[in-house]
Amino acid sequence: MFVPVPVPALVLSQEYPMPHPTVGEPAPPFTLDGDAGPVSLADFAGKWVVLFFYPKDNTPGCTLEAQQFRDLYPEFLARGAEVLGVSADSVRSHQGFRDRQGLTFPLLSDPGKATLQAYGAFGIKKMYGKEVQGIVRSTVLVDPHGNVARVWPKVTVDGHARKVLEAIPG
Repeated sequence: MFVPVPVPALVLSQEYPMPHPTVGEPAPPFTLDGDAGPVSLADFAGKWVVLFFYPKDNTPGCTLEAQQFRDLYPEFLARGAEVLGVSADSVRSHQGFRDRQGLTFPLLSDPGKATLQAYGAFGIKKMYGKEVQGIVRSTVLVDPHGNVARVWPKVTVDGHARKVLEAIPG
């Protein structure tokens, strides 16, 4: 006779968020719709790529993070790096966010969350003391050869963009 065994939520926590890519390994390829059209990781071959994953457009923490990347964007470009923001928000939401905040780097939409999962940026996280499923604020730096150079798995917003910039040679 089959007797179902309850599975505690903790088991799920051990599986999610998905593991981040390993430093030195190839970055997971992707093509996502952006606020200015489709964008693929392959479009940036030969350049550094900063992928910052954030929960939601127009929220306080996400706005501050995007503003800090915006303010340092010319310095990222001077070091041969492109900045890409990724969330599950729609392209339309990204367009409004970009326009309100004066963002000049692409914002990519991953409503199916496949890229978020591939980069370990979606899963169970703690929010107000409860475990919830959602986007984990994190950043991955991809080198000009397409390999993962550095991972910031749980980002504290203030000053983070500067730390990422300082990790890029230049």
